[in-house]
Amino acid sequence: MKLSKITLCVFFIIAFSLYSTKGTAQNDATDNAGFVKVFNGENWDGWYLKLRNDDAEMAKEVFAIENEMVHVFKDAPDSLDLGTGENGTHGLFYTKKKYSKYILKFDYKWGEKIANNFERWQYDAGVYYHVTDDKIWPTGIEYQVRYNQVTNKNHTGDLIRPKGVKYDWYSDPNGDSYLNPKAGGVLDETKSWLHFASPTENYNALNGEWNHCEIIVMGSAYTIHKLNGEIVNMAFNLNPSEGIIGFQSETAEIFYQNIEIKEFSEVIPMEKFLK
Repeated sequence: MKLSKITLCVFFIIAFSLYSTKGTAQNDATDNAGFVKVFNGENWDGWYLKLRNDDAEMAKEVFAIENEMVHVFKDAPDSLDLGTGENGTHGLFYTKKKYSKYILKFDYKWGEKIANNFERWQYDAGVYYHVTDDKIWPTGIEYQVRYNQVTNKNHTGDLIRPKGVKYDWYSDPNGDSYLNPKAGGVLDETKSWLHFASPTENYNALNGEWNHCEIIVMGSAYTIHKLNGEIVNMAFNLNPSEGIIGFQSETAEIFYQNIEIKEFSEVIPMEKFLK
């Protein structure tokens, strides 16, 4: 059966449109267009709060909204449950929506209050993504947010792999911290739950200044952790490959702001983000 000239024209227009859309998605992957606010700075629309102790009223005190920020432990006393082993205000504020392929951006800075098991984990919080349940702590991948004032060491960007989560991670030959496989990184065979980010001095600790973080995750393909514009960690072959997102309350007062996300309908080649 012969195709008419009109039918052929329509076919080529559709094909070109699909190709152009795919090319545009990849070309626009690294620009600032397309980000939307996930947290509106005014209320918890699109989110819900959860603490280990399941106290809904206390959750509103742990996660306070002020000046378009989330102020964790704002209305809690200093040294809350410090060293008691209770840790009831360990918790997260979770998205109601699941995400798979996206760039998540947020800023954080530390406050002064401490709580719970601070003596063990110092200034500790984090962001869980690809979360498949919402228990405390959940099944998902964590972008660790942490500063150890005892050793003066940054841990923001560390990867945490809870039970039930799988990914491939590469380290320097000593197994100490992330190293890109193309730069000589060796596949970790220990199945450890904690994977340290590459060492960096590009962070703000207890100086009242903000840190800018990015999680670039493409379904099951890969994840990239960035801190203040610097790639500090990566993992590959992720399982699970989608889920909700949660921001933690853990051992110290912390502020979160400018929580934005940019979603993709297809996996963007990793090389786009490594330039």
